[in-house]
Amino acid sequence: MSEARNPHVRPGVSMWVRSILLVLLLLPVSARADVKQTIARLAPAGLVLVTDARGNELIAQNVDEPFVPASVAKVVTAWLAMEVLGGDYRFETGFFLDHNRVLYVRGGGDPFLISEELAPLARKLVAIIGTKPISGIVLDASYYPSDLRIPGIEDNDEAYNALNSALAVNFNTVNAVRKGNNVRSAEKQTPMTPLAISQFRERGPNGRGRISLSQDPAVSLQYAGELIAAFIKRAGGSVTGGISTGTVPAGLKPIYVHRQSRPLSKILVELLRASNNYIANQVFLEVGAKRLGGPVSLDKSLKVLNEMLAAQGLAADIHLEEGSGISRNNRFGARGLAKLLALFAPHAGLLRGQDGGMSKTGTMDGVRTLAGYVDTRHHGRVRVVISLASNDGQMRFRLLRAIEAGL
Repeated sequence: MSEARNPHVRPGVSMWVRSILLVLLLLPVSARADVKQTIARLAPAGLVLVTDARGNELIAQNVDEPFVPASVAKVVTAWLAMEVLGGDYRFETGFFLDHNRVLYVRGGGDPFLISEELAPLARKLVAIIGTKPISGIVLDASYYPSDLRIPGIEDNDEAYNALNSALAVNFNTVNAVRKGNNVRSAEKQTPMTPLAISQFRERGPNGRGRISLSQDPAVSLQYAGELIAAFIKRAGGSVTGGISTGTVPAGLKPIYVHRQSRPLSKILVELLRASNNYIANQVFLEVGAKRLGGPVSLDKSLKVLNEMLAAQGLAADIHLEEGSGISRNNRFGARGLAKLLALFAPHAGLLRGQDGGMSKTGTMDGVRTLAGYVDTRHHGRVRVVISLASNDGQMRFRLLRAIEAGL
């Protein structure tokens, strides 16, 4: 029924309603223009891309050049791991005992073999094998090749440069307090071992700190063996023999297979929250081995990743050399990352951003990045990609707040 033929519509009312609707429709457009101006004023050279749930670009500033993602790369690793391994996946470590009571430990790349995990592990192990002394410990790290090197990892004391390994404890780091030549554990749950003390005396700072173990895999394995032995002793057992490396004898059956108490989904929450490079690459390497068979290799994981990216039309947009973002040769395109955020959206709850939201930051000298999700009033949950050639760590969050408030 037309307006002219409707006797119940007063003249001018319909025009007034249309005017109000037009104003309401234009509000989001005006607000978006204000946000764009704010972003251009705050970071004129910055890359900022915001897309809605349908992939429409709400804001696109300087988005055509690829950028170094830094730790934002961990979002890609988390997506890959959830797709290939699944959130319920658990890393395993095998224990074998021969007739001479030599204990063999076969590493499976568990990234969270930390003191809080080793204590109950040791109690279960001693309950199975008894308190009769163990005559020696042999560590089998053959699941990882001895010549494995991650691009971007440097040979220094920084904890973020910890060596990846099939069998490593406490993220392949030592956390201690040093005063002169005296070294004690900085964690009440972690006993100090001879190697940990010598390493910290050699390279650790005076005062409290965490160092990565040497890039020599033998040092890493020795520490793992010493710490496992210390926890066996705490659990009521004992180790009378030495610690060595080798492989599990053919035909020897495991007496205990320890499954990590944390499922992969919880490991990923910690990975994304703490931005731990060691955990990221342990997870990344596991993807390739599980899809293509062990032992792990960087090439296997990159092959799996690139095939999955190609299947989503993202091969040209996301280039990774490793899974943590520590390599400066990693390159992302903003639009490609926004599409990957759409794929990762069902797992957005794994993100616990520094700002309290659902985002992941990346930081290198001259690089400040951010990617994730923010809930807006007019456009619902949007996907955000920010990259700044800057050392101003707070600017990312100022831009994010402007997007949240204005859209």
